[in-house]
Amino acid sequence: MTRLTALAKLRAPLGGQEIELQQIEFDGGGLPLLRTRIREGSRFTVFDIDPVTAEAWARAILGWVATQPGREP
Repeated sequence: MTRLTALAKLRAPLGGQEIELQQIEFDGGGLPLLRTRIREGSRFTVFDIDPVTAEAWARAILGWVATQPGREP
């Protein structure tokens, strides 16, 4: 049985999208993936990414955050 582990649940304040992050582990083993589910009204976007891609995405987001005005150190 495939196992999902909840990691985080967020709501975007401007668009109201619900964002869920889950770890997905498959029965046959292999690499655990990060599942991202974004709900916009009745529409869902779901994608699964590997740890290397997740790290690159996280670094890109943190880089963007660091450049935003009004951000506290």
